[in-house]
Amino acid sequence: MLVKRIGNICENIKLIKNTINAVKRGSGTVDVMAVTKSFSCHDAIEALKCGIEHIGESKIQEALPKFTQLGISLNSVTKHFIGHLQSNKIKKVVENFDLIHSLDNIKYACDINRYASSVGKVQDCLIEVKVSKEATKIGVNPDNVKDFYRQCQSIPNILIKGLMVITPYSDNSEHSRVHFMKVRSLFEDIRASVGNSCFNTLSMGMSGDYKIAVQEGATVVRIGSAIFGERNYEDR
Repeated sequence: MLVKRIGNICENIKLIKNTINAVKRGSGTVDVMAVTKSFSCHDAIEALKCGIEHIGESKIQEALPKFTQLGISLNSVTKHFIGHLQSNKIKKVVENFDLIHSLDNIKYACDINRYASSVGKVQDCLIEVKVSKEATKIGVNPDNVKDFYRQCQSIPNILIKGLMVITPYSDNSEHSRVHFMKVRSLFEDIRASVGNSCFNTLSMGMSGDYKIAVQEGATVVRIGSAIFGERNYEDR
């Protein structure tokens, strides 16, 4: 895939991290996830050499060959699955990813639990919150997130680490702020009510709006084109 490179990968990562440090809330850390989907193994290796410790992929058929090529380079990397979950792909997702960002229904939670149990792991997951009115978008309605979280708490081989959101596309990144604020409020409400120190991850913000997401409390930002070059579609 041809991309329009803006600067080089290391320069881009340094700029992003400096921006995050300048605008973040409090003293907590914000993890930069490099969304490596559709980019080459060479690009991924370059990002890892430049200090990236989190990578995101959304398609099993692309991710697994790339992981094989990366080999030992992945030893200290957290692998995030950021795509739509599909019943026939969940087994491979559980076997190959550390954190699933897109859990949104109890059937998939039970499927994840079954496969995680079979390989002797507790699968870390985020609940995807739906803020878009588009029928094609997935996620849990904000009004139902607390109940869904409680249901997942009773499933032994799943650990809900927090929330994830994808905002509707807009040419004006400020339009994302109201959605980030709403999801952060929901995140803080759940964390306070359950008293679970493991509920500590708020994944929001992509290349076009990560600065606003960090201002509104994101702990993970998902960045592809701002690191590797322009895409003609969303980072997810």
